[in-house]
Amino acid sequence: MKKTTAIAAAVGCLAIQGAFAQTNVTVQGAVDLFAGSLKYSGDPSRRSVVNSGGMTTSYFGFKGSEDLGGGLRAEFALNGFFQGDTGTSGRFGGDNLFSRDANVGLAGSFGKIQFGRGLAPSFLPTVLFNPFADSFTFSPLVLHAYVPAGAFGARNWIASNASDSGWSNEIIYSTPDFNGLRANVHYQFGEVAGRNSTNNVALNLLYFKGPLGLSAFYHDAEASNPNPGAALIDATAAPVNYRAITRQKAFFVGGSYDFNIAKLFATYQINDDDTATAASMKDKTFSLGMSAPVGPGKVLLGYANTRRDGSLVGTELKRDTVSVGYDYLVSKRTDIYTVLMSDKITAFSRSESFGIGVRHRF
Repeated sequence: MKKTTAIAAAVGCLAIQGAFAQTNVTVQGAVDLFAGSLKYSGDPSRRSVVNSGGMTTSYFGFKGSEDLGGGLRAEFALNGFFQGDTGTSGRFGGDNLFSRDANVGLAGSFGKIQFGRGLAPSFLPTVLFNPFADSFTFSPLVLHAYVPAGAFGARNWIASNASDSGWSNEIIYSTPDFNGLRANVHYQFGEVAGRNSTNNVALNLLYFKGPLGLSAFYHDAEASNPNPGAALIDATAAPVNYRAITRQKAFFVGGSYDFNIAKLFATYQINDDDTATAASMKDKTFSLGMSAPVGPGKVLLGYANTRRDGSLVGTELKRDTVSVGYDYLVSKRTDIYTVLMSDKITAFSRSESFGIGVRHRF
């Protein structure tokens, strides 16, 4: 009897130890759907839509951590985008299953080191310093930085940032928080046989203390796996003959200040591109924004202006986009929003879009 009790106690202790060693896993995501009418400047026609991702690109996934002892923990994230209106996986055709996150890392008092696919260095500074955050449909700054305008076979505006909003095959080192200041160092391997020097390297800085927020990033990008067709290697587009961009250097600064009655945003970015033919292209983008609490929600106002010149472009191109919206907070996890946007690219008429949608986070 005593032996049986002792064995049972030992098994129980082992089970408890195993339970403590297990990874704590969280299911997370967002479902965002809207109805409206879309026409960016340069698009061939207007579309009446029920679309996914009006304010946040819909996604689902898992994240977790395990306490390794001594202040050290292992962390992982697996998150993939989907289109809620159709149930299709990915942001677009051919997008990878876990294109939002697919990484594992170690974290502790030294900060964190992460391996795999994760955020591009440009992403957090861009989405945290504009009032429409990570809206790839209605945020003027995000549209200029990441989203091409026009039919995908004949782009009238290629995205200013020549690499994706997420980087694959990368190592990220994140510093601890130094009185509100954090830094992230990114290195992406190009993984091109015989071209080990083809890679991406970058640094971003984020500072938040009280009502003040500041940010900056720099990247030197030559690779854009796993979807090169949407980034560094771009299709020829009408009416401007865009050639393949082989390297881009970008610099960004941004700031925000919360006055309680309104939160103001401002950013400035320079993107300098090289091509295989030695032609050049440079973008200069500034943005302004405001978020003001009104009733149970917020009024949102955003504006972005980009000037594009260089020997690759010839005549200077301009794009200006303005969006105004209201985000009604039903609960901590659910909101209802409506947005009106106006967009203008040189040589194309000004076009308007609008949408009303629901977003739920889980």
